[in-house]
Amino acid sequence: MSEQQIEAVDGQPTQEHHEGGFRPIRELGRDNTKGGAHYGEFIDEVRGLMDRVRLADPSDALALDVIATLKELNDKLDAAVVDEWDAPPWHRNDLPARGNITLPPFEVDAAGKDGVRARITFRTFHLGGNSAAHGGHIALGFDDLLGMTAALYTRQATRTAFLHVDYRSITPLNTELVLRGWVERQEGRKVFVRATLHDGDRLCAEAHGLFVLLKPGQQ
Repeated sequence: MSEQQIEAVDGQPTQEHHEGGFRPIRELGRDNTKGGAHYGEFIDEVRGLMDRVRLADPSDALALDVIATLKELNDKLDAAVVDEWDAPPWHRNDLPARGNITLPPFEVDAAGKDGVRARITFRTFHLGGNSAAHGGHIALGFDDLLGMTAALYTRQATRTAFLHVDYRSITPLNTELVLRGWVERQEGRKVFVRATLHDGDRLCAEAHGLFVLLKPGQQ
Protein backbone atom coordinates (compact mmCIF):
# COMPACT_ATOMS: atom_id res chain seq x y z
CA MET A 1 0.00 0.00 0.00
CA SER A 2 1.10 3.55 -0.63
CA GLU A 3 0.98 6.22 2.05
CA GLN A 4 -2.33 7.42 0.59
CA GLN A 5 -3.78 3.92 0.78
CA ILE A 6 -2.61 3.45 4.36
CA GLU A 7 -4.13 6.76 5.41
CA ALA A 8 -7.47 5.53 4.06
CA VAL A 9 -7.54 2.81 6.72
CA ASP A 10 -5.38 4.50 9.34
CA GLY A 11 -6.42 5.44 12.84
CA GLN A 12 -6.57 3.95 16.31
CA PRO A 13 -8.38 0.58 16.54
CA THR A 14 -11.80 0.61 18.18
CA GLN A 15 -13.80 -2.30 19.53
CA GLU A 16 -15.09 -2.83 15.99
CA HIS A 17 -11.72 -2.09 14.40
CA HIS A 18 -9.50 -4.37 16.47
CA GLU A 19 -7.62 -6.05 13.56
CA GLY A 20 -7.59 -9.43 15.27
CA GLY A 21 -4.15 -11.01 15.33
CA PHE A 22 -2.91 -9.01 12.34
CA ARG A 23 -0.29 -6.30 12.38
CA PRO A 24 -2.17 -2.99 12.85
CA ILE A 25 -2.66 -1.39 9.45
CA ARG A 26 -1.34 1.94 10.75
CA GLU A 27 2.05 0.23 11.26
CA LEU A 28 2.31 -1.06 7.70
CA GLY A 29 4.35 0.66 5.03
CA ARG A 30 5.97 3.01 7.48
CA ASP A 31 9.59 2.03 6.93
CA ASN A 32 10.72 1.63 3.34
CA THR A 33 14.30 1.22 4.56
CA LYS A 34 13.48 -2.31 5.83
CA GLY A 35 15.77 -4.76 4.08
CA GLY A 36 18.16 -1.99 3.08
CA ALA A 37 18.76 0.01 -0.06
CA HIS A 38 19.33 -3.11 -2.18
CA TYR A 39 16.30 -5.11 -1.07
CA GLY A 40 14.42 -4.47 -4.30
CA GLU A 41 17.34 -5.69 -6.40
CA PHE A 42 17.69 -8.67 -4.06
CA ILE A 43 14.04 -9.61 -4.67
CA ASP A 44 14.44 -9.15 -8.43
CA GLU A 45 17.35 -11.57 -8.48
CA VAL A 46 15.39 -14.12 -6.43
CA ARG A 47 12.49 -13.84 -8.88
CA GLY A 48 14.95 -14.32 -11.73
CA LEU A 49 16.23 -17.49 -10.06
CA MET A 50 12.66 -18.76 -9.67
CA ASP A 51 12.01 -18.11 -13.39
CA ARG A 52 15.10 -20.02 -14.43
CA VAL A 53 14.51 -22.94 -12.09
CA ARG A 54 10.96 -23.31 -13.47
CA LEU A 55 12.36 -24.32 -16.87
CA ALA A 56 15.81 -25.63 -15.92
CA ASP A 57 16.98 -29.10 -17.01
CA PRO A 58 20.42 -29.22 -15.39
CA SER A 59 23.07 -31.83 -15.87
CA ASP A 60 24.13 -33.76 -12.77
CA ALA A 61 27.30 -31.67 -12.57
CA LEU A 62 25.40 -28.39 -12.82
CA ALA A 63 22.78 -29.55 -10.31
CA LEU A 64 25.45 -30.44 -7.76
CA ASP A 65 27.24 -27.14 -8.33
CA VAL A 66 24.02 -25.14 -7.90
CA ILE A 67 23.01 -27.17 -4.84
CA ALA A 68 26.32 -26.32 -3.18
CA THR A 69 25.84 -22.64 -4.04
CA LEU A 70 22.27 -22.64 -2.72
CA LYS A 71 23.34 -24.31 0.51
CA GLU A 72 25.96 -21.61 0.97
CA LEU A 73 23.39 -18.88 0.27
CA ASN A 74 20.89 -20.43 2.68
CA ASP A 75 23.53 -20.53 5.41
CA LYS A 76 24.22 -16.83 4.82
CA LEU A 77 20.52 -15.93 4.87
CA ASP A 78 19.95 -17.82 8.12
CA ALA A 79 21.63 -14.93 9.92
CA ALA A 80 19.14 -12.45 8.39
CA VAL A 81 15.87 -14.29 9.11
CA VAL A 82 13.43 -12.30 11.29
CA ASP A 83 9.91 -12.95 12.52
CA GLU A 84 6.85 -12.44 10.33
CA TRP A 85 6.04 -8.95 11.61
CA ASP A 86 9.55 -7.59 11.11
CA ALA A 87 9.99 -8.93 7.57
CA PRO A 88 10.36 -6.19 4.92
CA PRO A 89 7.18 -7.14 2.95
CA TRP A 90 5.10 -5.69 5.80
CA HIS A 91 6.67 -2.33 5.05
CA ARG A 92 8.02 -2.10 1.50
CA ASN A 93 5.10 -0.48 -0.28
CA ASP A 94 7.65 1.04 -2.67
CA LEU A 95 8.25 -2.36 -4.31
CA PRO A 96 6.10 -4.52 -6.59
CA ALA A 97 3.85 -6.77 -4.46
CA ARG A 98 5.53 -5.20 -1.41
CA GLY A 99 8.65 -7.26 -2.18
CA ASN A 100 6.76 -10.47 -1.35
CA ILE A 101 8.21 -13.23 -3.56
CA THR A 102 5.22 -15.51 -2.91
CA LEU A 103 2.99 -13.10 -4.89
CA PRO A 104 2.95 -12.31 -8.61
CA PRO A 105 4.49 -8.82 -8.82
CA PHE A 106 1.94 -6.02 -9.07
CA GLU A 107 1.89 -2.23 -8.93
CA VAL A 108 -1.15 -0.47 -7.44
CA ASP A 109 -2.29 2.53 -9.49
CA ALA A 110 -5.39 3.47 -7.49
CA ALA A 111 -6.85 2.27 -4.22
CA GLY A 112 -9.61 3.49 -1.95
CA LYS A 113 -13.12 2.78 -0.76
CA ASP A 114 -14.29 2.55 -4.39
CA GLY A 115 -11.86 -0.26 -5.16
CA VAL A 116 -8.36 -1.15 -6.31
CA ARG A 117 -6.75 -0.96 -9.74
CA ALA A 118 -3.38 -2.63 -10.24
CA ARG A 119 -1.00 -3.77 -12.97
CA ILE A 120 0.06 -7.38 -12.42
CA THR A 121 2.56 -9.57 -14.28
CA PHE A 122 2.73 -13.34 -14.20
CA ARG A 123 6.32 -14.34 -14.83
CA THR A 124 7.88 -17.55 -16.18
CA PHE A 125 7.81 -18.96 -12.63
CA HIS A 126 3.99 -18.75 -12.76
CA LEU A 127 3.76 -20.97 -15.85
CA GLY A 128 0.88 -23.42 -15.92
CA GLY A 129 1.31 -24.83 -19.42
CA ASN A 130 1.51 -23.82 -23.07
CA SER A 131 2.79 -20.31 -22.17
CA ALA A 132 -0.23 -19.57 -19.96
CA ALA A 133 -0.24 -18.55 -16.31
CA HIS A 134 -1.20 -21.23 -13.79
CA GLY A 135 -4.75 -20.83 -12.49
CA GLY A 136 -3.58 -21.10 -8.90
CA HIS A 137 -1.27 -18.13 -9.30
CA ILE A 138 -4.10 -16.14 -10.88
CA ALA A 139 -6.26 -16.93 -7.85
CA LEU A 140 -3.40 -15.86 -5.58
CA GLY A 141 -3.23 -12.48 -7.29
CA PHE A 142 -6.98 -12.03 -6.91
CA ASP A 143 -6.88 -13.07 -3.25
CA ASP A 144 -4.18 -10.62 -2.19
CA LEU A 145 -5.61 -7.62 -4.01
CA LEU A 146 -9.19 -8.38 -2.94
CA GLY A 147 -7.95 -8.55 0.65
CA MET A 148 -6.59 -5.05 0.13
CA THR A 149 -9.91 -4.04 -1.42
CA ALA A 150 -11.88 -5.30 1.58
CA ALA A 151 -9.51 -3.61 4.03
CA LEU A 152 -9.78 -0.25 2.29
CA TYR A 153 -13.57 -0.49 2.19
CA THR A 154 -14.12 -1.59 5.81
CA ARG A 155 -11.05 -0.07 7.51
CA GLN A 156 -10.63 -3.45 9.21
CA ALA A 157 -8.66 -6.66 8.80
CA THR A 158 -10.40 -9.58 7.09
CA ARG A 159 -9.86 -13.22 6.22
CA THR A 160 -10.84 -14.93 2.98
CA ALA A 161 -13.94 -17.10 3.47
CA PHE A 162 -14.20 -18.18 -0.16
CA LEU A 163 -12.89 -17.13 -3.55
CA HIS A 164 -14.42 -18.31 -6.84
CA VAL A 165 -12.48 -17.73 -10.06
CA ASP A 166 -13.82 -18.08 -13.60
CA TYR A 167 -11.09 -18.44 -16.21
CA ARG A 168 -12.44 -16.79 -19.37
CA SER A 169 -9.41 -16.90 -21.68
CA ILE A 170 -5.68 -17.55 -21.63
CA THR A 171 -3.73 -15.39 -19.18
CA PRO A 172 -0.35 -14.67 -20.81
CA LEU A 173 3.01 -14.68 -19.09
CA ASN A 174 5.41 -11.74 -18.90
CA THR A 175 2.67 -9.32 -19.92
CA GLU A 176 1.42 -6.40 -17.86
CA LEU A 177 -2.27 -7.04 -17.13
CA VAL A 178 -4.88 -4.90 -15.39
CA LEU A 179 -6.61 -6.21 -12.27
CA ARG A 180 -9.59 -4.36 -10.77
CA GLY A 181 -11.28 -5.21 -7.49
CA TRP A 182 -14.28 -3.67 -5.74
CA VAL A 183 -16.74 -4.37 -2.95
CA GLU A 184 -20.26 -5.26 -4.05
CA ARG A 185 -21.85 -5.03 -0.63
CA GLN A 186 -21.32 -5.59 3.08
CA GLU A 187 -23.65 -7.51 5.35
CA GLY A 188 -22.46 -7.29 8.93
CA ARG A 189 -19.10 -9.05 9.08
CA LYS A 190 -19.47 -10.33 5.52
CA VAL A 191 -17.80 -8.36 2.72
CA PHE A 192 -18.69 -9.48 -0.81
CA VAL A 193 -16.06 -8.62 -3.42
CA ARG A 194 -15.57 -8.91 -7.18
CA ALA A 195 -12.59 -8.56 -9.51
CA THR A 196 -11.58 -8.75 -13.17
CA LEU A 197 -8.29 -9.42 -14.92
CA HIS A 198 -7.78 -7.99 -18.41
CA ASP A 199 -5.16 -8.16 -21.14
CA GLY A 200 -6.08 -4.98 -22.96
CA ASP A 201 -9.77 -5.34 -23.82
CA ARG A 202 -9.72 -9.13 -23.40
CA LEU A 203 -11.11 -10.58 -20.18
CA CYS A 204 -8.72 -13.25 -18.90
CA ALA A 205 -10.46 -14.09 -15.62
CA GLU A 206 -12.93 -12.77 -13.12
CA ALA A 207 -13.55 -13.56 -9.48
CA HIS A 208 -16.06 -13.12 -6.71
CA GLY A 209 -15.54 -13.89 -3.07
CA LEU A 210 -16.43 -13.38 0.52
CA PHE A 211 -14.11 -11.80 3.10
CA VAL A 212 -15.08 -11.85 6.76
CA LEU A 213 -14.23 -9.24 9.40
CA LEU A 214 -12.37 -10.68 12.36
CA LYS A 215 -13.80 -10.92 15.84
CA PRO A 216 -11.75 -9.49 18.72
CA GLY A 217 -8.67 -11.68 19.18
CA GLN A 218 -9.50 -13.83 16.16
CA GLN A 219 -6.56 -14.78 13.95
